[in-house]
Amino acid sequence: MRDFRWPPPPDGGPRTYGPGPSAPRTGRPVLPEPQTELVATPHGVRLERLVTGTGEPVTVFAHGLGTGIATTRPLGSAVTGRKIFFQFRGHGRSDSPPGGWSYADLARDLRAIADLGGATRALGVSLGAGALCRLLWESPDRFTRLVFVLPAVLDEPRPDAARRRLGELLTAVRSGDAAAVAEAVAAEVPPAWRNTPTGWAYLRQRVDQLTRDGLGDGLAGLPGQVAIRRRGDLGAVRAPALVIGCAGDELHPVAVAEQLAAALPAATLHVYDRPGLFWSHRADLRERISDFLNR
Repeated sequence: MRDFRWPPPPDGGPRTYGPGPSAPRTGRPVLPEPQTELVATPHGVRLERLVTGTGEPVTVFAHGLGTGIATTRPLGSAVTGRKIFFQFRGHGRSDSPPGGWSYADLARDLRAIADLGGATRALGVSLGAGALCRLLWESPDRFTRLVFVLPAVLDEPRPDAARRRLGELLTAVRSGDAAAVAEAVAAEVPPAWRNTPTGWAYLRQRVDQLTRDGLGDGLAGLPGQVAIRRRGDLGAVRAPALVIGCAGDELHPVAVAEQLAAALPAATLHVYDRPGLFWSHRADLRERISDFLNR
């Protein structure tokens, strides 16, 4: 970020010379953190969970690496029925079992939360999309409707650039240095939003959460792993699916979204034209997801 420093300005305003970016100076990219609960799972890992809404159907939301409930909540704001948000192992207040973890472990977390809450529909973002693919690879008929937002990996490892950025985030969080965490998180903010109150608010919230809760050491090996062995096996999944990709996103190559949509027999693919999906296309993304899930 231009003239980046930590902590941010008290009022969140820019501290640069000359004209700054023209992005809006109000609003927040994520919702405030709500009261959550820890739930026991059959596989012995306690997971942090938030349940909102009432009635049927029930949708489970799975977040990306290093993020959490606050990131996925806006995606369900217009979705009908009960909504279950949770933190994977190693995130938030969820347990961090010893040893390395795989997408099979993440799929186990997702399955447990879905089963405990009676979820019939699922949405996965990035890492969560990979965990959802793994669950479907094992149980193709588990859900009746599916959404994949920015899938990052199928049966081939992530690109080196993506692994490097994720590794830098994990290293920064492990150091406990707020400034180092902020430097790593700053890469998530699109140029148009940098050094604006919204950008600073996002950084502040992410840094506060990551320095408070940390990230589990078992996540370190995930960027080099694959979610499933053969993408062709997803041909057994018959549920309608919406796959959302974004051009120019190095952490979530659009080719992965295209491959996933091609592998799922009842998939619809939508690709946004530039990165920064949760910033530049947030309202359209929410509407697209709710229109699909509320049918």
